[in-house]
This record gives sequence, structure tokens and C-alpha cells, in this order.
Amino acid sequence: MSFNHPISSCSKALISEAKFSILIPSWNNLELLKICISSIKKNSSFKHQIIIHINQGTDGTLEWVKNNDLDYTLSSENVGVCYAMNAMAKLVKTDYILYLNDDMYVCPKWDFYLFEAIEKQKDDYFYFSGTMIEPTFTGNKCVLAPHNFGVTTDTFNENELLNFVKSASKSDWFGASWPPSIVHKNLWDKVGGYSVEYSPGFGSDPDFSMKLWQAGVRNFKGIGKSLVYHFQSKSTGRVTKNNGRKTFAVKWGIPSSYFYKNILKLGVQHNETKLTINKNAAYWTARLKAKWIALK
Repeated sequence: MSFNHPISSCSKALISEAKFSILIPSWNNLELLKICISSIKKNSSFKHQIIIHINQGTDGTLEWVKNNDLDYTLSSENVGVCYAMNAMAKLVKTDYILYLNDDMYVCPKWDFYLFEAIEKQKDDYFYFSGTMIEPTFTGNKCVLAPHNFGVTTDTFNENELLNFVKSASKSDWFGASWPPSIVHKNLWDKVGGYSVEYSPGFGSDPDFSMKLWQAGVRNFKGIGKSLVYHFQSKSTGRVTKNNGRKTFAVKWGIPSSYFYKNILKLGVQHNETKLTINKNAAYWTARLKAKWIALK
């Protein structure tokens, strides 16, 4: 996907003692974005830098972001996730880049548990994710579902959600690879951020994880106590989808599904087992499947 629309930006003074730089791509989704930002301010244990990428912003997002004194990047058209993330990353002023969707509500102490895991890690070679609570069950073993606290701003029941998370529990899990996800800025810079050949973004999550894997990361962990409610109000129906499955297979020689299941062990309860690539029969079968995907 080619991109010819310029991206502008505005960066304010860094909040004192900010822990994370929270990057949020948003495309004319102002009412949910307001809930997202409000939750960060209400439920975070630490102060954070918040950066919004405003795609178009024809619904008043630009004016609202300016009035709330937030850092932002801006494009006149929807540029997708990859260009947006890379643009926002240029404004980062902390050591940690956290990717958050605009249809997410962060729950109390969400950031405390992420930072606790980072401190235990003791080096930069990690990729961690919070755990999503979703209103409908999609078969995703990494989330708590179905727990419906609303799918729109009008149906959102914040009080019921906050009561639920007081007793909600999930074990840590293998395979962190999508928002809310956090990586050290040194690693972000080392792998070059998100790969724009996946624009507008389908397949960019496993690709970023694979780039981290190639850089030496082996700790891809979902933090069970770091809870985030996901409205599942996606903007993907408004865009022309790229064939991320094919791009990944051509680029890395295995299907993204094999990478998730067999290498990152996506959704499996976390333990001290070291992730590795076993070049067994399943691996070579996956290599053949990637060649077949590449031909489609």
C-alpha cells in the first residue's frame, strides 16, 4: 500500500515522572476515545504520556484532543495502523511504548501489573500484553469472555465492570502479540517499528512479534492481572483489507498461525518453559503451507 498523505504532529511538555508512552490510533471514533482516555486518567497507578494518531478527525477528534492538551499526530486520510504507530513513536519521551486501541477501557492498576512484570524481567527483551475482557466469546484463549458490559458508549456499564474486576482472575499466558501491548523503546527502534508493507494493518501484529523474536526476544507474556475491557467496536469493516496472511508467509517462510500456535504458544498458561522453534515434522509442513499461501 502506497501512502502520499503528509502526517503532522504536536507534542507537549512531558508529564513529570511519566512511565509509559501510550500510543492510540483513532479513526473518527471520538465517543469511545473519550472513554478510553478517561479510564487512563482515572485508573492508572502512574502518570503516562498519551499520544493519539488522528485519522481524518472529521468527527471533532482533533479539536477534542487539542482541548485536552494531548500529544498527537494527524493525517487527512486514514493511513492505517502501521504508519500511525510509526508516526506516534517519533513523539515518544519515555522508555516504554504501549499500544492501545481507542475502543479499550483500562481497569484499575492495569499499568501497575505491567510495570511489575517489567521490573521482574530486569532486561529489555520482553513483549508484554494486558488481558482483554470482551463481551462476546470468539474462541480466543487469551481473553476473559463472554462478559458483556456494553458494546457502545450508550450501553457501557462502568460500575458493573469495576465490580467484576475486583474478583476477576486469569493466569498469565504465553503469546503476547496485540494491544494492549508494551515494548521497550530500544527494541522498538532496533526492529524499526511496524512494517508498512502490512498497511492498513492486517498481519502487522504477528509480524512485529516475529521481528522481536528475530531480535532475540523470548518472553512474550500476557499479564493476567492487567485487565482492559475491549468494546470490540472495530473500524476494520471500513477499510480495504490487505492480505497480511500472504505477506507474512512470504516474508518469514511460515504461516502466522503456526508462529502463534507452535512457537509463541498463544493462549497457553504461562510457565517457565523457554519458547523455541522445533524443526520437527510440523515445522516442515508449515514451511510447505507457507509456500502454498504465497501462491494464492
